[in-house]
Amino acid sequence: MGYERQTDFGTPEVLSDQSVTLTIDGRSVVVPAGTSVMRAAASCGGDIPKLCATDNLKSFGSCRLCLVEIDGMRGTPASCTTPVADGMVVHTQSDHLAKLRRGVMELYISDHPLDCLTCSANNDCELQDTAAAVGLRDVRYGYDGANHLGQADDLSNPYFQFEPSKCITCSRCVRACDEVQGTFALTIEGRGFASKVSAGQATDDFLASECVSCGACVQACPTSALMEKSVKELGKPERAVVTTCAYCGVGCTFRAEMKGEQLVRMVPWKDGKANRGHSCVKGRFAWGYANHKDRITQPMIRDSIDQPWRAVSWDEALTFTAERLQAIKAQHGARALGGITSSRCTNEEAYLVQKLVRGGFGSNNVDTCARVCHSPTGYGLKTTFGTSAGTQDFDSVMQADVILVIGANPTDAHPVFASRMKRRLRQGAKLIVIDPRRIDLVRSPHIAAAHHLPLQPGTNVAVLTAMAHVIVTERLADEAFIRERCDWDEYQDWARYVADERHSPEFLEAVTKVPAAELRGAARLFATGGNGAIYYGLGVTEHSQGSSTVMAIANLAMATGNIGRPGVGVNPLRGQNNVQGSCDMGSFPHELSGYRHISDDAARALFEQDWGVALDPEPGLRIPNMLDAAIDGSFRAIYIQGEDILQSDPNTHHVAAGLAAMDCVIVHDLFLNETANYAHVFLPGSTFLEKDGTFTNAERRIQPVRKVMEPANGPKGQGLADWEVTQALANAMGLGWHYTHPSAILDEIARLTPTFAGVSWDRLCAEGSLQWPVNEQFPDGAPIMHVDGFVRGKGKFVVTEYVPTDEKTGPRFPLLLTTGRILSQYNVGAQTRRTANVAWHEEDVLEMHPTDAENRGLDTGDWARLASRTGETTLRVLVTDRVAPGVVYTTFHHPTTQANVVTTDYSDWATNCPEYKVTAVQVTPSNGPSAWQEDYAGLSARARRIETPEAAE
Repeated sequence: MGYERQTDFGTPEVLSDQSVTLTIDGRSVVVPAGTSVMRAAASCGGDIPKLCATDNLKSFGSCRLCLVEIDGMRGTPASCTTPVADGMVVHTQSDHLAKLRRGVMELYISDHPLDCLTCSANNDCELQDTAAAVGLRDVRYGYDGANHLGQADDLSNPYFQFEPSKCITCSRCVRACDEVQGTFALTIEGRGFASKVSAGQATDDFLASECVSCGACVQACPTSALMEKSVKELGKPERAVVTTCAYCGVGCTFRAEMKGEQLVRMVPWKDGKANRGHSCVKGRFAWGYANHKDRITQPMIRDSIDQPWRAVSWDEALTFTAERLQAIKAQHGARALGGITSSRCTNEEAYLVQKLVRGGFGSNNVDTCARVCHSPTGYGLKTTFGTSAGTQDFDSVMQADVILVIGANPTDAHPVFASRMKRRLRQGAKLIVIDPRRIDLVRSPHIAAAHHLPLQPGTNVAVLTAMAHVIVTERLADEAFIRERCDWDEYQDWARYVADERHSPEFLEAVTKVPAAELRGAARLFATGGNGAIYYGLGVTEHSQGSSTVMAIANLAMATGNIGRPGVGVNPLRGQNNVQGSCDMGSFPHELSGYRHISDDAARALFEQDWGVALDPEPGLRIPNMLDAAIDGSFRAIYIQGEDILQSDPNTHHVAAGLAAMDCVIVHDLFLNETANYAHVFLPGSTFLEKDGTFTNAERRIQPVRKVMEPANGPKGQGLADWEVTQALANAMGLGWHYTHPSAILDEIARLTPTFAGVSWDRLCAEGSLQWPVNEQFPDGAPIMHVDGFVRGKGKFVVTEYVPTDEKTGPRFPLLLTTGRILSQYNVGAQTRRTANVAWHEEDVLEMHPTDAENRGLDTGDWARLASRTGETTLRVLVTDRVAPGVVYTTFHHPTTQANVVTTDYSDWATNCPEYKVTAVQVTPSNGPSAWQEDYAGLSARARRIETPEAAE
């Protein structure tokens, strides 16, 4: 694909059942009613000059370049703000229009430096293109820069800069910040030629302002006033490849714009159905980790973890690994081996790892990071609805009337989707937030939640049961929907249970800490407010009652009839880019791809016939069980693809003990992560920019990932994508795999997985994306599930009794710790910490309510000791009323803090998903790192030693 810009139609697309026929420059054009004349002209190949207009923003009509003549209409109306009409006759070119446009353009140029030859936007500048389009050849008014005196360039943002002298005050950046991102960080100060873009207060720069660095303003700018520093440094890109972001579960599509083998910038793709041309700071800018000096590009081995690493060839590393695995299997049996698939790698790569474990190692000891994040989603939604995934596409939120967000912080963890949600809220949808913290959605510019229920951590089930109590006892349930679509007897059992007075908001207020009147108001709003959509995150699943809470959410959706159409549904917001896909691919120890149980003889026979091996019908070990078994001596070897369980999994001491007890730990990743401290083999991985394949996002959207550059983990042209690394290991063990491209792996997945039956690489490349199921019943995919009936038949109501967690506060540990993410960082931070994103979050901090901080003599910036029954660490304090008294909060992005050293082994009753969100802790003043942190720093330094060739001699 070349470097051509995507067509800009000037104004947004209008969806209408009615069409209008008009004539533009002698051509007959048919467009939806309500379309602008500008967009109509662009749709038939016309190109009306414009500067203030772009098709992801509302019409503005300020630049006066898009003037046209319309038969029967006086004057020269702006085509961007003039809607089409039947029979309209439009002329976009005439001598009169040309004169007007040149005059307007001359005024723009008179206030703009004419340094095109040395400007970074030369040949990539809308101002330059428009001047040429209107035929401007001379400017009568000289530029003296007087209007920009005293306006210094703003270089504060690590990724882009603002040059006021290049600004034409078209307001596109301000409108993009308002309409697309919803942050409202920018404004126009002054009037006339003295007007200028401002990032907030007079003293603010872009870094200090409310700007979240999503890049919408940079993308909207028609000049080089706002431009990526990478383009300034490297020059204009020469080619582009469309691919899919490898950060969160939104799954944004980008144009990776290249100059040779150098990535210059990532530009959100307007045709991306998940992001619709928007982006966040991570996907847009935080790709520099791919070239970071810490990246390991050679395989490394060592006999024991107290030795330094030794760099070796791929052949030597794979032979060493295969021999160790085969020796362990021979001595201890197949069930002594296992693996973990990566939710950051592609579907094809996750599929091959579970195939290697089942078909090569000979056990079902395979698991994935969903174990510690969304495994309760799989259990809960499969039980109630019949399938383990969200019900809607992201576009559905634009038809929601009431949005319930529980245990999720979309503006930080899923920011591109959050921007769309905020747009719907600004249009009038109502919002209910159930969260212990006052997240940004509770109140931010131009939106405010109708209800915020700041529940006590761990009481999700009690809150949802109390809401159900209100809906049932006040006769607000959708009985017609329930009778038609659900099991009526199970509903009646459930309704009797929730109607009991002990489940009323008043009775449970002492447990949940949520005012009863507020909870009743929220329940009534959700039941009566129109289309009700539920979005939830790890604050739902990472509890001892995670699966119960997911089922309680499903109960609420079914009871109110909010399933099976646009604007409603139950929507888990997946954390990592391919956590949905890794689950789909059979990464759980009890399930083959497509969520079929390993004990199902017919399903297992399909794989045995295709793979040519016999499979164990017994489910394998989950990640926590593997670690337990390692300590017991029965589990000996693990292959970990693209996960860092030492930092991400609970009770760090326990994880370390389990890894240390193993004979062979294989880490397959980009960097020497924390888990690699205990590894014997390091297989260097490839970034998403270095391979082909597919990711599946939170809305079940399967999207192509395209190779942008050669893998760096080998001599130029000889590096290996991650699927090739796994295949090479399989072949070193004698399995004889011979895939030549991920398309062949995808064909195998489609052959063996009913929900993927109609998916192929060629089809994805042609159509852009497909939402599973894609099969005979749904040949074009299923943006919305359970339309005519639930996958399981009748929807199943499940009684979800509130069971308090075993983790209790007391005199020694009186506070409750809950954890989460922040916008600029991603998961364990291995990628984002190696980018300029550290400018916003260079360390994890502990949020404390002012009362709790004052009681302990702590203030913002002070060091504090955070201790639980499991362990302790130290970190700085941030005093804020975003958290309730008795609750503290931190992130887990930095290994120097390693918040999981204090989290416990308590987990969800059904899936073993850890209870990260409820840990009893004490916070006391500290004067520096804990003993554990100091010991760990020493261990990490020793574990990362790499033997030099000179030392080896």
